[in-house]
Amino acid sequence: MQSNYPMSVRWWESRHIRDLVWRTFVFLLLSVGSFMFLFPLIWMFSTALKTTQQVYMIPMEWIPNPFVWQNFPDALNRFPFWRFLGNSLITSLLPVIGALISCSLVAYSFARVRWPGRDFWFIIVISTMMLPPQVTLIPVYVIFARLGWVNTFYPLVVPWFFGSAFFIFLMRQFFKGIPMELSDAAFIDGCSHLGILWRIILPLSKPALATVGIFVFLGTWNSLLGPVIYLTNERLYTLQIGLTYFRSEYSVEWQELMAASLVVLSPTLLIFFLGQRYFVRGLTLTGIKG
Repeated sequence: MQSNYPMSVRWWESRHIRDLVWRTFVFLLLSVGSFMFLFPLIWMFSTALKTTQQVYMIPMEWIPNPFVWQNFPDALNRFPFWRFLGNSLITSLLPVIGALISCSLVAYSFARVRWPGRDFWFIIVISTMMLPPQVTLIPVYVIFARLGWVNTFYPLVVPWFFGSAFFIFLMRQFFKGIPMELSDAAFIDGCSHLGILWRIILPLSKPALATVGIFVFLGTWNSLLGPVIYLTNERLYTLQIGLTYFRSEYSVEWQELMAASLVVLSPTLLIFFLGQRYFVRGLTLTGIKG
């Protein structure tokens, strides 16, 4: 039996229906992927509110009964939380300042200033990204040891004031997307390169600056290798080292460890969500230009 409707109006051939089915499929796929990424966080929060007996219970109970909120103050009292928090802020905020200053200056030079050998040295800078940090770990430690910087914050802060190849590349690409006519007009008015960078380029580059700042803060805040290598005095420990206090030779206090981990994780989540708009915009507007 033939349909009374033409082929173009059959519901399964409707463009609207196809778009609706496709959006539904994408939504379900993203929902499953989101749950997979959120699963460790959900497990951490559930474990942080359990007793020791509930942690090792099989099968696992996702909803603790009762909720043990006391795990959070107990966890923070296991180590000098406020002192370690101050140390973490020092080793995280100062690198952000150093990276923004150094990377913006170098990126401006590569993107907006014409000088002999500019492209060659840009390739040299980018090529350092292919060198694994583990290769330079021992030589860099020897240098800092001879400078007398071991057991200080200098090895964790000072290198960021000399730039980072990835962030230089990121900001250079963003700077190249700003019309050169703005710089030319400023030159005519007698503005210097530093004046152009400060008054024109940086105000227009807030998404790129926010992206670099978020990346640097997340990397330094969550870093454990650097503090473990260079810090031996307990008064200089960071929060990431403090999390190791919950592991003894024979056992791990999982409920307190997860409670402390959630507290340590909260600043990174807060900063990411507050700066998400600038973060996404900075990555989106960074074109791959020559």
